[in-house]
Amino acid sequence: MNKRMILALLPVFLVVGCSSRIDAVNEEMAKIRNEPAMPIKPAPTFEPVPPFEYAAQNLRSPFLPQSLYTELKVMAGKRVYPDFSRQPQPLESYALESMSFKGSLRNTNGQIVALIQTPDHQIERVQVGNYMGLNQGRITKITPTQIDLVEIVSDGRDGYIERPRSLVLIGPAA
Repeated sequence: MNKRMILALLPVFLVVGCSSRIDAVNEEMAKIRNEPAMPIKPAPTFEPVPPFEYAAQNLRSPFLPQSLYTELKVMAGKRVYPDFSRQPQPLESYALESMSFKGSLRNTNGQIVALIQTPDHQIERVQVGNYMGLNQGRITKITPTQIDLVEIVSDGRDGYIERPRSLVLIGPAA
């Protein structure tokens, strides 16, 4: 019978042990609530800042790279707009950086035609006047080792500028 009584009283002792901890926490919380509130520090007073007159608006912006600043300065008087009514050509659906200049050849008229590899490994022929890239890049010149384009990109304000770009042949010339 002693064992039965001990087994019956064991859960009671466990519950009493837990409740004593809860009571101690509740007593401590009540003691903290009854303490007087700490004073709040007053907000700091700020001295007025003297006005500053900015006089460097005609100088180069330190937030633009030198090359972009030069492009914007040169293009300041020109108004350029992309031609959204023009039918896009196949290579205008790829970023210029994702295409590779693989080689060149001459057509029957003697003009140099470039071979471009697309990201899906297709080879396309392009010539001067064709468009490629996502920014309406018009091909202006093709040499055996380089393709020069002029892209139309936003100037970061309300207009567009023309930006020269090039694709260079990597590896031995064909």
